[in-house]
Amino acid sequence: MLSLEELCEQLSIGKNAAYELLRSGKIKAFRIKRIWKIPQTSVNEYIQTAIK
Repeated sequence: MLSLEELCEQLSIGKNAAYELLRSGKIKAFRIKRIWKIPQTSVNEYIQTAIK
C-alpha cells in the first residue's frame, strides 16, 4: 500500500495531479477517513494503460 506522497514520488507528479487521478478513478484506491491508501498493483495498471 502506498500513501499519497509515495504515489507522487513514483509518478513524479504533484499532489493536485495525484488527487485528480484518485478522484477520477484512473488509479483505483480507497480512503480510511481522510487518508488515501493506494495499492501498488493499481499504480502498475495505470502506468501500463498510460504507456499504450
